[in-house]
Amino acid sequence: MSFLEVKGLKKYFPIKGGVLSRAVGYVRAVDGVNFCIEEGETLGLVGESGCGKTTVGRTILRLIEPTEGEIYFDGQDLMKLDEKRMREIRRKMQIVFQDPFASLNPRMTVKRIVGEPLVINHLAKGAKLNRRVLALLERVGLKPEHMNRYPHEFSGGQRQRIGIARALALNPKFIVLDEPTSALDVSVQAQALNLLEDLQQEMGLTYLFVSHDLSVIKHVSDHVAVMYVGKLVETGPIQEVFRHPMNPYTKALFSAVPIPDPERKRKRIILTGDVPSPINPPSGCRFHPRCPQAMPKCKEKEPPLVDMGNGHCVACHLVAG
Repeated sequence: MSFLEVKGLKKYFPIKGGVLSRAVGYVRAVDGVNFCIEEGETLGLVGESGCGKTTVGRTILRLIEPTEGEIYFDGQDLMKLDEKRMREIRRKMQIVFQDPFASLNPRMTVKRIVGEPLVINHLAKGAKLNRRVLALLERVGLKPEHMNRYPHEFSGGQRQRIGIARALALNPKFIVLDEPTSALDVSVQAQALNLLEDLQQEMGLTYLFVSHDLSVIKHVSDHVAVMYVGKLVETGPIQEVFRHPMNPYTKALFSAVPIPDPERKRKRIILTGDVPSPINPPSGCRFHPRCPQAMPKCKEKEPPLVDMGNGHCVACHLVAG
């Protein structure tokens, strides 16, 4: 079994209406997702905004309770754990949030923010807590004098480093990185990515890296999973998928990646129409209303995720038959 294994993961959010606020429909944010991550590796989860990437990450940690599915972490079935046991396991699983401005309490000093996990779990207090917090700040490139400052006194990049230090406080094995660089300037992005890679090698961390930036995903990931309206359409080793994308949606997504060479030209694949609503997704393949190669079969039957060799899996009738 893999270090992290997800099977048939679903998360439906109810839409309530009427006098009695009954469920009149559901937002199918995540609708049957399967993947695994080996220890010490990084899986890049990519897709357009609203496709369910962040929900996948939060559901794995059970910050949001799944509607259905199985989650196995380090040999344990997380769906069968009670609240007390889940709290113990959560020490090994942490998250770095997307917005470094909203994820830090403005009323707390850096010392309290980074030290809070240690205090809650009764792991350190007093002088020992100060030493642990100082060591964590130095590990992420911050200085001792930063301990008693407040979040508003830092830049976006420094705030994200504080968030990373907080995530490392309990010596986790697995971290969900929810677009940790999207709110940062490009130069600061590079520093944050290099820091995350160094920490992964130093501490043997396993990452689920959620992003819409394909260049970042290619730089940091070992494997990639492409998501569209709550479902995975293509997964595989990073180089394999980037060199030979098979799903029409993946090809269109990759064609939009800028090339840092004005002499080179890339044929853009321009998709027509809008992304369908997860409240009422299309029948069959969810991409068929926008797919330039859609067949009648695509409207009728949902394509399964099929292994095309070398661990490269594709959900597409055109490719897998």
